[in-house]
Amino acid sequence: MTSPPDTDRTVALDTATAPVADPVETTSSYIRLQNAAEKLGLDIYGSLHPSHAEMSRFPGASWPVDAAPSTQHGTLILLGTAPSFWTHFGGSPEAQDGATDPVDRWSRRVITALAAAWQATPAFPFTGPPYAPFVDWALTTGRCFTSPSQMLVHDRYGMMISFRGALYFATPFDLPPPPRAEAPCLTCDTRPCVTTCPVAALNDGGPYDLAACHYHLDSPEGTSCLSAGCLARRACPLSAGADRLPAQSAHHMRYFHIK
Repeated sequence: MTSPPDTDRTVALDTATAPVADPVETTSSYIRLQNAAEKLGLDIYGSLHPSHAEMSRFPGASWPVDAAPSTQHGTLILLGTAPSFWTHFGGSPEAQDGATDPVDRWSRRVITALAAAWQATPAFPFTGPPYAPFVDWALTTGRCFTSPSQMLVHDRYGMMISFRGALYFATPFDLPPPPRAEAPCLTCDTRPCVTTCPVAALNDGGPYDLAACHYHLDSPEGTSCLSAGCLARRACPLSAGADRLPAQSAHHMRYFHIK
């Protein structure tokens, strides 16, 4: 967004198009980007004006050499799956070619094209090492919080979140404030994220018992988690906002629990 692009130009992404940004640095830039992301089955999970320290591990992003660690520069947008994601992904070449890591390959192709159209620099949570600090960025946006189980919880999608990439703009533009002033977990009395797991793999304050989780998934009782996603993550009251199809959760669980 450093120079005015051709406002008639679009870039093809699956069956949708991503409108190119205009140079007006107002909240309208955020809204236009939100609309472009939604057409691709993505959503803005959070945004911030990052400091030098927060951007130090963003691959390919330019930064003033003499900037102080606390100096803010540019705009960082975090993208994740929206409720319509699985429908968009299902018609893609990556979903049908039988090769490995189809969601990651789809994310790289689609978000790289979106970044090019909007004159941004892309980054992904699955490329590395070193890996971009998506968890740190997410917490800094004020839209993600650490749940009692130590897993991230999002203000809209609860614990059913899937970060697919990020866009960095060298130019800052206005961002809406986070919708919540504090973590939703502070007013959650039942805390199902630590009480629902049948084998207590998720504990209040951690640590996560990975072995117990995988043992459960290998048992007949673990079928529900494998086919529709982790019971504890689904139990979070905010997770209903993800409106996630069981097929998407089953896909992620196959990659998590590889036999």
